[in-house]
Amino acid sequence: MGKKKRKHSKMARMPTDKVHVVRNIRNTGYSENGASFRKGSLAAWNPVKSSPQSDIDINLGVLRGRSSDLVLGTPVASAAINTSRTNIIGAGLKVAPRPAYKLLGITAEQAEEWSRRTKAEFNLWASSTKCDIYGRNNFYDMQDIAYMGYAVDGDSFALFKWREADALMPYSLRIQLVEAARVSNPWAINIDGIMLPGSVVMHNTENGNRIINGVEVDDDGKVIAYYISNRYQYDPANMYDPPKWVRVSVTGAQTGMPNIIQVCHDGRAEQYRGVPKLAPVIETIKQTGRYTNAELTAAIIKAYFTMFIKETTDHETGDIPIADALNGEQQFPALDPKSIALGPGTVNLLPPGYDVAAIDPQRSLSTFEPFVKELTKQIGASLGIPYEVLMKSFNSSYTASRAALLQAWSEFKMRRTWFSRDFCQPVYETWLTEAIVLGRISAPGFFTDPVKRAAWCNSEWFGPVMGVLDPVKEAQSAQLRILFGLSTREKEAAEMTGTSWDENVERLAIENKRLEEHNIPKYPAVNGNGQPENTDETEESQVTMPERRTMQ
Repeated sequence: MGKKKRKHSKMARMPTDKVHVVRNIRNTGYSENGASFRKGSLAAWNPVKSSPQSDIDINLGVLRGRSSDLVLGTPVASAAINTSRTNIIGAGLKVAPRPAYKLLGITAEQAEEWSRRTKAEFNLWASSTKCDIYGRNNFYDMQDIAYMGYAVDGDSFALFKWREADALMPYSLRIQLVEAARVSNPWAINIDGIMLPGSVVMHNTENGNRIINGVEVDDDGKVIAYYISNRYQYDPANMYDPPKWVRVSVTGAQTGMPNIIQVCHDGRAEQYRGVPKLAPVIETIKQTGRYTNAELTAAIIKAYFTMFIKETTDHETGDIPIADALNGEQQFPALDPKSIALGPGTVNLLPPGYDVAAIDPQRSLSTFEPFVKELTKQIGASLGIPYEVLMKSFNSSYTASRAALLQAWSEFKMRRTWFSRDFCQPVYETWLTEAIVLGRISAPGFFTDPVKRAAWCNSEWFGPVMGVLDPVKEAQSAQLRILFGLSTREKEAAEMTGTSWDENVERLAIENKRLEEHNIPKYPAVNGNGQPENTDETEESQVTMPERRTMQ
């Protein structure tokens, strides 16, 4: 005990200057780098990262308005969204049912037959406009609308509704698309009874749940319901319809089936609303658009030929004043500044006492293209779309162009997976449930075993294919992937040509039979460039690559 006390007393008598020396050490970690406040370049830079509600939800109205305005009126923004939509959705994502037949205790052939039947039934519903609650679009067109809302506004919503079936449409499932602006907090009422917009975070007085920008969450933060308004908050065309909100539970209380789905991709924890895709580059795109408009105006003015004529006050006898010749009047009216303009072939007649100091429309546009190109590259890099793909400009080498396509395709495939997971698959599973209830599709164990239900619902979604720069090389690559078991014929057919391999095989069988009837070779030999060789092919020339390897 005595030794411990003496040791403590020595620490107590430690000189205080040593403590100050320790405190003065500041250059640890990021304190003199990214977190420094002593450097001149960083002293006035003090951003604060707050909650998703403060950082995102408060600014969503402005972000949506600016994002929509850019897409409607700026070529670069429109190109970014339309390029993404074209390559991700295209004419619509098509379902390919993939039941896990081993878990279901059926054979591969039975699973294949079930997939064909299910695909045909789903297409009956999906290709009809009756699947739309408005009766305007089929399911594939609705994908396009839902994705555009997701890309421009940050998220979009779809309601599941049920209407009476008829002779031509045995299914009662209907989809209603809702834009992000209609999902919002109910308006609050102040002391004077005036209706005012609610804050970002409100509370449900009945159960105490929080309502965050139209999304109700429980104590755990789980989404419970959405609040949908019958009108847009700022709608001059519908000013006299009082706003009303409807609370829509995420799932049905009895069935557990979804009532509403949100197409969104969260970037942060506790984030409940999506951010427009153009949000990181709104300022850059706007400034680029302004610069482009300024240079366009300058180029137009440069192309004008404008002449200013000034009449002197003294005329020789017999001379005809210019004013009389041009206007038929000898007196000059008061000068109207609006009457003087620049234009192609414009002649401005100036009265006495007025003169033009200098008209020089010359302007150098040598820096316009490289500057805008560099900004567009940065915009494309932020959005995950290389410049070549964004601007549809493939002027580089084959390798560079293909690298740009592959890089863009990585972004497109990722967002296609997100979209099919959020929108297509839930719709397909809800439809499949009704089809099984109606007895049009047989799926034993679907309602009794969750594992079997997931096995029956398993599917893939295929859409537009990646652009091909050299079809021969792409076909050879696909052939090698199939040969070494890295891919399947069905997957390659879907990704390269957007067709069904099963349908291709069936159609080829019909065509080959017809070729045999007319003594036309079914598989003419081709050289390394993909060009037909001698049509007098031998039996060996019709052997496929795997068969040749076996023979060798």
